[in-house]
Amino acid sequence: MLTILDKYILKRYLATFATMLLMFIPIGIIIDVSEKINFMIENKVPFLAIVIYYYHFTIYFANALFPIFLFLSIIWFTSKLANNTEIIAILGSGISFTRFLRPYFIGATIISIFVLLMGFYVVPVSSEGFNNFRYTYLRRDGKERMRGDNADVYRQLNDKEFLYVSNFNPASKMAFNFALEKFEKEKMVSKITASRIRYNEKDSTYTLFDYTKRTVGKQGDKLEALPEKNVKFKFELEDLTPVIYIAETLRLDKLIDFIDKEKKRGSSNINVYLVVLYKKFSVPVSAFILTIIAVAVSSMKRRGGMGMNLSIGIAVAFGFVFFDKIFGVLAEKSTFSPFVAVWFSNFVFGILAIYLLRNAKR
Repeated sequence: MLTILDKYILKRYLATFATMLLMFIPIGIIIDVSEKINFMIENKVPFLAIVIYYYHFTIYFANALFPIFLFLSIIWFTSKLANNTEIIAILGSGISFTRFLRPYFIGATIISIFVLLMGFYVVPVSSEGFNNFRYTYLRRDGKERMRGDNADVYRQLNDKEFLYVSNFNPASKMAFNFALEKFEKEKMVSKITASRIRYNEKDSTYTLFDYTKRTVGKQGDKLEALPEKNVKFKFELEDLTPVIYIAETLRLDKLIDFIDKEKKRGSSNINVYLVVLYKKFSVPVSAFILTIIAVAVSSMKRRGGMGMNLSIGIAVAFGFVFFDKIFGVLAEKSTFSPFVAVWFSNFVFGILAIYLLRNAKR
């Protein structure tokens, strides 16, 4: 059962964190509006689209800067407790420092579960709305750039089929220099080529221009050539080059299925998708690590007062975010392990948390 002390600290924990969000999110919106207002006016963005965008922006922004908000809120109210000598009184009454941390861990658990569920179901929806708006209205050639490089696209559709197009236009749903090869036991059994391929939405078929199909046989190859032919395939042209932020927009179950499918296809962006997946689980864990560090740093009454604690807290918080971003980009752009990259910050700052906690107990 929670004691009066537990309820008092837990209430301050959650209330200060909520206040920090309410303080900084409007500031973030104002800064974003000042930066993008000219683009919105030039592109004549509908007012409703702007309102919806800033709804998604609020969730996206809060999720991205969650570690900083949490850390600073704990530093703030714990420093006030220390400056008012409340912590000295609590520990002087015979309560151990470990017992003092109990309501903090309860608060971290509540926030971790909330962030975890948000990351699974709510943040992906807002991430899609946030990024779609940016690429549609705020970037030149955004609709083309949102799919990355559409030239020389190679895809492994399954264990037997490999696809290639020299160029893909998502707007017209047309690809050029199409080739589809099928293998059995590492031997080619058929190859379909076409100068152009167009997707037909009405019947979900593909029109192949300058169609040629070569079927490899034991007695000789069979060749079929037509100026134009409608064919039904199991893939969609848009799957050739998914939007560059596709992983951020998928719920957990769909993201896992998507990653499995991309692994079978030999996708070159697999590390990007794995970073998104691992971060869904690493960010909630960081709530516990940052809570311990924040309490250990701010529980002592310092000569510089709350300002000194906040300075230390800001330095540690931005250091955490810096390592998280650097190693995340490193994993996305190289062969560096995505798992190590995502969990590196938690590992390093977890060691720091244990060290600071031991000193704080003394």
